[in-house]
Amino acid sequence: MALMIGDLYSLHYPINLSNTQPLVKECQILKFDCNGKKKLMAINATASGRAINGKKINGIHVEEYPHLGQNGNVVIESGSSSSAAAVNHSYMLGNFVDERFVYRQSFVIRSYEIGPDKTATMETIMNLLQETALNHVANSGVGSNGFGATREMSLRKLIWVVTRIQIQVEQYSSWGDVVEIDTWVDAAGKNGMRRDWIIRDSNTRNIITKATSTWVIMNRETRRLSKIPEQVKAEVRPFYINKFAIPTAQIDSEKIEKLNDETAQIITSGLAPRWSDMDANQHVNNVKYIGWILESVPINVLEDCNLMSLTLEYRRECQLSNVLQSMTTLREIATSASDKNSGMECTHLIRMEADRAEVVRARSIWQRKR
Repeated sequence: MALMIGDLYSLHYPINLSNTQPLVKECQILKFDCNGKKKLMAINATASGRAINGKKINGIHVEEYPHLGQNGNVVIESGSSSSAAAVNHSYMLGNFVDERFVYRQSFVIRSYEIGPDKTATMETIMNLLQETALNHVANSGVGSNGFGATREMSLRKLIWVVTRIQIQVEQYSSWGDVVEIDTWVDAAGKNGMRRDWIIRDSNTRNIITKATSTWVIMNRETRRLSKIPEQVKAEVRPFYINKFAIPTAQIDSEKIEKLNDETAQIITSGLAPRWSDMDANQHVNNVKYIGWILESVPINVLEDCNLMSLTLEYRRECQLSNVLQSMTTLREIATSASDKNSGMECTHLIRMEADRAEVVRARSIWQRKR
């Protein structure tokens, strides 16, 4: 089972996040005066100012060329009350919408986030979903010093873990595109939580990606699953919203078959986690499994098809010392009414190479490029 960030709503929202009037944010840059003394330059950035493609990125916009001394710039001596922590926090801000139940944030697709076909990769999409969820927690006020945990969870040494996530992609963004991501949470049974996301193209306003996920609670020391304590339920229950990114009829709830040496068509061995694959909870970040899954997908599928849907079922944690195998089996399917062989459905398994223990099961849908 892989770990991701916690996803919760706040009992208290900072007043500046709910203010409907144009907000003025302040960021700082390092500057030297004539005597070589370090100073911090604070730049006032308004919601009506210029931004990338007309959109604020990460909730803040900085005027171009602040060192030229445009109106609104204020010099603040280094060591003043405007701390670096406040500056970093301002870059994480998005907006609360839909009566503050939904958190919204914009991102620009950078050059290192695209793949060989010059569009954002599935790993990029997953990373942006994770970043939005984490910033949602950070800005909602319910988070503690833990990585996405609530205050009551931190007191009990509990963390959230994702058990299943499904992503549907209608269109992949290109380098320089700006995307807008909405995220929210709801209950999932008696002892789970669901987090959903939608991604829009900022220019067209079209929804280009939808995702849904299920979470449970784990003790970070014993690594055992736990029921959600009543104190934690009391923190989050008032902020659930009954809203679905993916219609119930389209949610991939079917069982993902377990592959073995006989049923897998392709097996890639010797996949070893690196130190850079580890996350803040000292295990392999869930996004890393996508790359390992693709290691056993034939190159012609990667070149000729687009990955349109991916469902991941996390079953076990992976540590730095583990060595993995990636397994895949494929079959042709119809992804359009006019072509019976217009795509591929793949079943995947990531397992331990030593004892064959399952780590992740997955199912992917690929559509041939037109």
